[in-house]
Amino acid sequence: MSRLLGALAGDPELEALLSDEVQLTAILRFEVALAQSEAEAGLIDEVAAQEIALAVEQFVPDWPGLLAGMARDGVVVPALLSQLRAALPASSRPALHWGATSQDAIDTALVLQLRDILPVLQSRIDTVRMQLASLVEQHGATAVMAHTRMQAALPFTVADKLRSWDEALARHRATLAALSPDLLVVQLGGPIGNRSSFEGQGDRVAEALASRLDLGAAPCWHTVRDRLIGLGARVAMLAGTLGKIGTDLALMAQSEVGAVTLAAGGTSSAMSHKNNPVKAELLVALAHHTAGLSGTLTHAMLHENERSGAAWTLEWLTLPALLVSTGASLRLASALLQEVVGFGEAAP
Repeated sequence: MSRLLGALAGDPELEALLSDEVQLTAILRFEVALAQSEAEAGLIDEVAAQEIALAVEQFVPDWPGLLAGMARDGVVVPALLSQLRAALPASSRPALHWGATSQDAIDTALVLQLRDILPVLQSRIDTVRMQLASLVEQHGATAVMAHTRMQAALPFTVADKLRSWDEALARHRATLAALSPDLLVVQLGGPIGNRSSFEGQGDRVAEALASRLDLGAAPCWHTVRDRLIGLGARVAMLAGTLGKIGTDLALMAQSEVGAVTLAAGGTSSAMSHKNNPVKAELLVALAHHTAGLSGTLTHAMLHENERSGAAWTLEWLTLPALLVSTGASLRLASALLQEVVGFGEAAP
């Protein structure tokens, strides 16, 4: 996203949580926890696990090397491990990433990132809901015209309209909270996903790894992506609800309608009298955008056999963008509701 477009529709907080630096830190956390869990199971030496932890603590990545490795290998893990092994004593190098595969590291790192992202989304939903409650308290009894099929219907109250928005947001909030236990699980399968590389200790290592990272334990899910696709669908629906709010407020704010008054808006280069509902328009645009991304993400369900580079890459291209756009929608919805000054009385 360009800087100009980012100022309009970006989300710096979520972009930071999805940054390369945060992902790399999460991968390194996985490698340390994996080594400690394998040492506990007797698969690698305890001294090697300690040396891996120390090397990670002191590690300074060579970013040009990581970028070149990503372009060559299609995943950053081989280049990262090469750099990390160079910082280890020769005797401990074989213990690093022992029995694991790149997907174990990347997927677990993503789950660690999602664990930090979900509370941000939930907190922002809470903020928007509190703003709606405040508007209902201030203006709920005001009569406004209901519209069905874009035509004036019958008068009802501001509370009637805003509570319908809030009910949907309450469901989204509850769904995101309910997703967490099933979504926030460790990934560990080894090269072909059956944990055969862990000498019969795969389940024990996975459980210890999950405990150290404060994640849930689960069977390997290399090619079973319903958790992530489901998250994408849920956040797209959340953005859709926010788009509905933007649609309604944009229509209500039309000059000839005057059902809502907004304190601020966008200016025009040619018509100085205009007060364009930019934030409302953005909510509509982002709702369409996230709906498209969610559809694209669903294609990432199709993994060939035991690993798909294509489907995995498609997921990387779409899920972060979905999360950022949903975060931006919540940010903009809150800012838009702050601009609501009052509601116009419906004609008798």
